[in-house]
Amino acid sequence: MAARTGTVQRIIDAATQPVADLGLELVDVEMVREGKDVILRLFIDKAGGVSMDDCTRVTHLVDPLIDTQLNIHEHDFLEVSSPGLERPLKTERDLARYQGEWVELSRYKAVDGRKKIEGRLAPCTTDAIGLELEDGTLLSIPRQEVARIKRMIHF
Repeated sequence: MAARTGTVQRIIDAATQPVADLGLELVDVEMVREGKDVILRLFIDKAGGVSMDDCTRVTHLVDPLIDTQLNIHEHDFLEVSSPGLERPLKTERDLARYQGEWVELSRYKAVDGRKKIEGRLAPCTTDAIGLELEDGTLLSIPRQEVARIKRMIHF
């Protein structure tokens, strides 16, 4: 799970509480190049899901904060959206909130011929991610082996 750049961390630090004051959670911030443009994306969430009005309110809140207070002008566009149902889990809060939910865990390197494992998120420690497979087997996967964890819809 990748480290954040200084600019992204500054935005997270400055915007987390104001977004929370709107009754929303700032889940993640990323700055990515897409073609010739640099996109600054903020992902927000709340119980019951995010509406277009929520995205609009956050845009109006954070745009002047980023431009004026933080003086960050490295991006061409600002986007605010929901992380979606199959969102990546990136924080300790995410891991606690989604315990018992179906996830897909991707490793940096294959183990027993598999890089991806699906199961229910089990209790995690500072050193390992817990995963319960469909057959009830409990795995403890060292965090340094984990590239990504995302929620998934399981049928």
